[in-house]
Amino acid sequence: MPQLKDNPTLAKFQTYVAQLEAERGFEDQSTRDKCLLLGEEIGELFKAVRKSEGLKVDAASRFGTISEELADIFIYVCAIANRYDIDLEAAFRDKEAINHGRSWIEQGDLFAGFESRSDDDETSEDADAKHHPIEEITN
Repeated sequence: MPQLKDNPTLAKFQTYVAQLEAERGFEDQSTRDKCLLLGEEIGELFKAVRKSEGLKVDAASRFGTISEELADIFIYVCAIANRYDIDLEAAFRDKEAINHGRSWIEQGDLFAGFESRSDDDETSEDADAKHHPIEEITN
């Protein structure tokens, strides 16, 4: 069984995840499969956050704590990065160098009022139809 030492670097986490995948027989899963699994974990994180924020969740839903779901997401991010030989620390530093050159503006609360919307209000499909009329696509 692979062991992760105290205070690992991102590279050590990536190595550990690769070893875990090999041990558990997941190393042959495609990047597409890992991305789909990552999406499922993100959904579970959203459910855990909803529960933590006091919003309704399906009583039959199965999901862990916020910290457990974040750990699952991190594992999948490492697994996807490994498949592309991406050094996550270098990628993070490169992206932050780009972000430092950007200007950030205040957007306010993007979700203000969202949680108070009742189920009787129009559906997102109704709203989409009003704001984005369907155009016929021809080839």
